Amino acid sequence: MSVVKINVLTVPQEQRETLEKRFASRAHAVESSDGFEWFELLRPVEGTDDYLVYTRWRDEASFQAWMEGPMKAAHQGGDASGGERPKPAASGSTVWSFEVVQQAAPTGA
Repeated sequence: MSVVKINVLTVPQEQRETLEKRFASRAHAVESSDGFEWFELLRPVEGTDDYLVYTRWRDEASFQAWMEGPMKAAHQGGDASGGERPKPAASGSTVWSFEVVQQAAPTGA
């Protein structure tokens, strides 16, 4: 059964561009991970400073393997010039976990 992980990132207005650039610079970093099914970065439009990072995985084990491997490595390194790790763009983070129990796709015309 597929699982969905939503990382809720609280990002102050002045850090939004920084966050989006960091995600863009790591584009395609997750797509080849075993069990990966989908990714979306959702920008808030109104009423909140929370970005949502939506990922979908074949199962919990696939997500955990990515967390302990590629994701952990990507977040522990310094910058490309070998300097210190940049300050986080988000001021808070919470992960929501869900199992997919129903889904629908558009029907063909």
